[in-house]
Amino acid sequence: MAVTSMTGFASVEGMAAGYSWVWEVKSVNSKALDLRFRLPAGFNKIEAEARKGAVKRFTRGSLSINLVVKALEKPNSIEVNREVLEKLTALAADFRGDAGVVNVEALMGLRGVVEVGEVDLEDEKTIEKRNVVLTATLEKAFEELACFRLSEGERIAKVVEDHLQEISELTTQAARVAGSQPGRRKVRLMKQLEELLEEDNSLSEERISQELALIIARGDVREELDRLLSHVAAARDLLAQGGAIGRRLDFLCQELNREANTLCSKSSDIELTKLGLALKAAIERLREQIQNIE
Repeated sequence: MAVTSMTGFASVEGMAAGYSWVWEVKSVNSKALDLRFRLPAGFNKIEAEARKGAVKRFTRGSLSINLVVKALEKPNSIEVNREVLEKLTALAADFRGDAGVVNVEALMGLRGVVEVGEVDLEDEKTIEKRNVVLTATLEKAFEELACFRLSEGERIAKVVEDHLQEISELTTQAARVAGSQPGRRKVRLMKQLEELLEEDNSLSEERISQELALIIARGDVREELDRLLSHVAAARDLLAQGGAIGRRLDFLCQELNREANTLCSKSSDIELTKLGLALKAAIERLREQIQNIE
């Protein structure tokens, strides 16, 4: 499976049963799947089915689903009020004294004789057919959105891999710096031990051993560096796995940041501290990209 983004846009048009319409679907980042519909009056019945279609395709993201509908011109209907026409014809014949000279066409032009209206196409069967086509058109919009998010996800995955590579390289540099200064570590350790003995000369050998072990542990960054590389490897495995991996990548990002913070707090070397700060900056750039992944 490929990595999928949560951002995208799709627009699909359709036409049926005297209507034309446009579906517009916009997707942005969200912790969960959030669906927001904007449907014209009289079209709310399709929302339930539309929600099912969205849930099948997407796991995370805030989707704004907008429907714009336009009614096409309906055929006209013509109705003649024969009762009124017959009464008017009889009155005209009485007035003229001869029914043969009555102008029926002129009488039909009078108000109330002939009524022109639109044919009503809104029967239940027509509405049901229209809603089926509307839902099918929305499915196409969802498909286009999924393709957009997939394409965007491929781009983000490459950027994420670049950030992971940067973190890996900085961690390797930090390990090299930490491992190339045993002399400095020894000097610092002896100084700390002297300070400890000066503060309290009555300390037992066992207590001194405990304090010494604690001092060594505080200055040893090997575990943090090992965990940083381990988290990078785990993130790469998730990228290769694909699918809805955004939450797990976000968790790994938090763990990476935790290790970088500990590295900085333990460091008593300027060069190592600089590398720790560079790691934090790289991890933050990684986190910003991961926020876009489903």
